[in-house]
Amino acid sequence: MANGNHAAKALKDDRRIAPREKFQPIQVRDLTSLDHKTQVARIAYIMDASVTGFLLHVERKDLVPKEYRDALALTPIEGDRVILMIDPLNLEIAGKIARTRRLNKEMYEICVDFSADAPEYWRAALIDMLPRSHDFTE
Repeated sequence: MANGNHAAKALKDDRRIAPREKFQPIQVRDLTSLDHKTQVARIAYIMDASVTGFLLHVERKDLVPKEYRDALALTPIEGDRVILMIDPLNLEIAGKIARTRRLNKEMYEICVDFSADAPEYWRAALIDMLPRSHDFTE
């Protein structure tokens, strides 16, 4: 139960406590702000994840509103409640944008925390279900 308290604290305080697991980029689509009622990005990629949330990389060309493509920062969407579709799992998931950062001229980083009402066991199961490179053999 102590771990559950730590995860809940991480969600409340926007502090990262849970260890992140790296993945081969996992495509997600339709990152949509529920607060602004607009699609933020057509496509993004999960780069790493933990039981509290995940880190997305979004290319400038995949941002939908022109003002986001032209902006140097995505700070207007920080704190927004969002939904997105994880294609390999055919799963729509909700969360909150904890922070954003511009990595370079063409790439942004968006950190999404899972919805506070998502139980810890469900968040842990989701991380276990995300595809890893060793799941695919040629």
